[in-house]
Amino acid sequence: MSGRAYTIFDTAIGRCGIAWGHTGIVGVQLPEAREIETRKRLFHLYPDAREMRPPPNVEIAIEAIAALLRAEACDFSDVTLDMSGIHAFNQRVYQITREIPRGATLTYSDIAVTLGASGAAHAVAQAIARNPFVIIVPCHRVLEAGGYADKISPHGGLISKRRLLSIEGTGCPSSKTLFDVLLPVAPPRLSS
Repeated sequence: MSGRAYTIFDTAIGRCGIAWGHTGIVGVQLPEAREIETRKRLFHLYPDAREMRPPPNVEIAIEAIAALLRAEACDFSDVTLDMSGIHAFNQRVYQITREIPRGATLTYSDIAVTLGASGAAHAVAQAIARNPFVIIVPCHRVLEAGGYADKISPHGGLISKRRLLSIEGTGCPSSKTLFDVLLPVAPPRLSS
C-alpha cells in the first residue's frame, strides 16, 4: 500500500478533491460536472488512494482552497507538497508560480525568462498543463501571451482560468507590472 489518501470537500464552485501521501499533498482536483466524475478522476490519477479524514496539513490546504473560491484571502505558504516524481524543471516552474500574488498574472514567457531559459515558454506551458496542485500552485495566474485565459489542466475540471481569475477579482491583465517586480530590469518580451 502506498499510504496515499484523498477526500472530497465543498467549495463555492462545487465539490473538489484533494489527495495526499506521507510527505505532502500530491494533487488537487477541481469539480467536474458531477461529484461522481470528480471521484472517478481522482481514482484514475491516484488508484491506490483511499478516502480518509485529512490530516492537519491537508485541512489547512482545504480551508485555503475553499477561501480562495469564496473570493476571500488565503495563505498556502504552510502547505507541504509532495513533488517526488515531478521533473525538476516543472518543480522550478511550480515554485515560481506559487509566488505569483493574487491579482497578478505572468505569461509562460515571463516564467521562462525568470528561470533563465527565455526560449522555454513551450516547456513552461507544458509544465503548467501538468500541474497536479491547482489552486495551491495557482496555474490560473499563468497566461498565454496577450492575456489569453483558457481551460486549465486536467485537474481543473470544468473550471477555466478566466473564471478563477474572476473569482479572485482579476481580469486577464497584462503581466508587465508583476514581471517588472520579479525582474527589475525586464528583458525584451518574447512571444509564447
